[in-house]
Amino acid sequence: MTLSLSLPEYLVTATNTGHGSDNKIHDDEVAKRFGFIGALVPGVDVYAYMVHAPVSHWGIEWLEHGYMHLRLNKPVYEGDKTFVNGLLKNDDTMFVTAGTGRGLCSEGSALLRPDCDPSRIVLKRAALPNPVERPSADKKTLRVGTTLGSRDECAPEKEYSAYLSSVHEHLPIYGDEKVVHPGYLLRRANLILRENVLLGPWIHVESWVWNLRTLSTDESLTTRAVVTDNFERKGHSFVDLDISLLAGDTDPVARIKHRSIYLPRQLRDDA
Repeated sequence: MTLSLSLPEYLVTATNTGHGSDNKIHDDEVAKRFGFIGALVPGVDVYAYMVHAPVSHWGIEWLEHGYMHLRLNKPVYEGDKTFVNGLLKNDDTMFVTAGTGRGLCSEGSALLRPDCDPSRIVLKRAALPNPVERPSADKKTLRVGTTLGSRDECAPEKEYSAYLSSVHEHLPIYGDEKVVHPGYLLRRANLILRENVLLGPWIHVESWVWNLRTLSTDESLTTRAVVTDNFERKGHSFVDLDISLLAGDTDPVARIKHRSIYLPRQLRDDA
């Protein structure tokens, strides 16, 4: 069956949940020095807004085994009215975009039945460094093949309702099924870099996410990661991570390829 169907537009007023974090790209004054008009809303939260489209259409099936590629093209700022649109191309392929009054900000493609299952590759476990002894992020500390320290955390049930409120998500599936939101999982994946190396202002730019099963709100979660690329483009230093999220450190929940600018060219120019 071939079709092209526009889903109902979803509107969310963006919130900068990164305000006050150690990543000062989410601080107005620092972001303006980088050429932005204000603090950036975290890319993981833009993803949280965008997955409303595949989840509202496919429901639990997509949360159990769906896929999404996200590219963050332009910033979303605090208070932006953000419009999420999904275009269903066939039974299991959807194009998703998010835009504001300044135009398109991010785009993605969602699949209900991806071709590959990346869970078969088991990533190694390593110890996190002491927070005060983290090395600076550079080509040596983030060289290809480096296994990052694993991150263990308790079940999210106590903080989960606050998370859903922070990304303005009201789909009943998250309460009825007691499953963790995909944006919460990507946020966990995003934390692994900053807990292994010292970073200045840094920017999440792209992710490839394979959902392997749902995570219940009463399950603990472990994040493991390995560096798969470290390269320069337009003066920025980028790092790619291969990330596994595991329930109880044993059962794969999601596999994520995560790309970030760990050293923006503005910092190199300042140096």
